[in-house]
Amino acid sequence: MLKLSGKPPKTLGVKDGKLAKCSWKPNCVCSQYQEDEKHYISPIDSRGSVEATWGDLIKLISQDESAQIKQQNSQYLHVEYSSRGLGFVDDVEFLASPEESVIHVRSASRLGIRDFGVNRRRIEDIKARI
Repeated sequence: MLKLSGKPPKTLGVKDGKLAKCSWKPNCVCSQYQEDEKHYISPIDSRGSVEATWGDLIKLISQDESAQIKQQNSQYLHVEYSSRGLGFVDDVEFLASPEESVIHVRSASRLGIRDFGVNRRRIEDIKARI
């Protein structure tokens, strides 16, 4: 299988309590920057315990064959999602925020400019399934 994965961006991770802002490209969504209407997506609502929702999230992702957990701790999760066929990789990050009772999210394609809404749909699907 051909794999057009590219290299992980240097912006991955949490800096000053935040995930990275999206660039100008339309292939990214993030829940921490409401002022960026083009890229904004609402966070995952914990509907109770952030810890329980975090556990449900990890279980859900672990069952997805296209997902590979790259980094995980009690508040941060980095997952690589690979597309079928060409193997394009999207970096998806989750950040638990107990004080807000949410899990913030950022999902971005590594390569290209457009993603035809794949990142937004993935996050909305994850939110619906938790």
